Amino acid sequence: ACARLQVSGDHFTYNGQRVFLSGGNLPWINYAYDFGNGQWAGVKARAEEQFKLLSEAGGNSLRLWIHIQGETSPNYDSNGNVIGLDAKGTFIDDFKDLLNLAKKYNIFVFPTLWNGAVNQDGQNHLNGLVTDAKKLQTYLDKALTPLVQAVKGNPALGGWDIINEIEGMLIPGRDVSEKCYDTKVLANSGVGWAGQKYKYEDALRFINWQAAAIKTADPGALVSVGVANPITNTDQFGRINHYTDECLIKAGGKSNGKLDFWQFHSYDWQGNFDDVAPFKHSYADYKTDKPIVIGEFWEKQGGGMNINQLFDYIYNHGYAGAWSWDLVNEGGNQRPGIAHIKSYTKNGKIPVTIS
Repeated sequence: ACARLQVSGDHFTYNGQRVFLSGGNLPWINYAYDFGNGQWAGVKARAEEQFKLLSEAGGNSLRLWIHIQGETSPNYDSNGNVIGLDAKGTFIDDFKDLLNLAKKYNIFVFPTLWNGAVNQDGQNHLNGLVTDAKKLQTYLDKALTPLVQAVKGNPALGGWDIINEIEGMLIPGRDVSEKCYDTKVLANSGVGWAGQKYKYEDALRFINWQAAAIKTADPGALVSVGVANPITNTDQFGRINHYTDECLIKAGGKSNGKLDFWQFHSYDWQGNFDDVAPFKHSYADYKTDKPIVIGEFWEKQGGGMNINQLFDYIYNHGYAGAWSWDLVNEGGNQRPGIAHIKSYTKNGKIPVTIS
């Protein structure tokens, strides 16, 4: 069996070696048109160039987006039920090719399945899966489980990110007695910026069921969710962590549908980070037993820090990884930050050899 990336307490290991996940977001080449339906063939060369540049900078990992909101994958029937990964049947081969490419450059890939940070779901594809459990089950049966089964042996698969910033679509200000679903404290927080569509109970079922399907097909897989701000993902600072094992299982009922590490995104607002931001804290301040990756950040909203300082801060304050936003459009700024920390070792080595 191949070695694979694992969680060990507050950090990651690979082949018995502590690893710090350093890299960036390669979110898309063509937004929502990268995988399936023969689309990968047209973007592979541009993706490979990014893998090569990241590897040369000393990075070891990246996050990239898959279905977005269901524009071209998975494949739906006219009622919004999922009937496959794509219409032309190239999706699994596309995905395997992506992972083999990553392996060639010693890069761990973290596919982000869905996106909740915008609202352009005119076909009701993503909304249907969040709000209708029967439709969600069709995605698990016809798309997610077959995909996980097809790629679970590839050592370049770092882990799965269920959805990007689902808080963009949550309903803030709901007064619910169950704390997992209550969003009173999120009123006027910016939550719901893309459209106030989802109750937390539906969003958490959506995550719990997908995490469980992934772990049922591949028990060693790592699963996470990228949150726009840790205000929804910590029990400290007067906040509620909505993504605990308890909340996910309460909403979805599946005991293995849990997250293995937290993934905080962090941008300043008008030049300042808020009081919950990772750049105001150390890992220990969140009092969690899971690793924390800072999954999106950039110099433009970096609280006055430059890219080297941002990568330094994350590495030196107990976090388990740093993925800047984003390699396609901002790579010239991001890669120097990645290169700046590549020789660091005290909180985990960075360049890896994936075998």
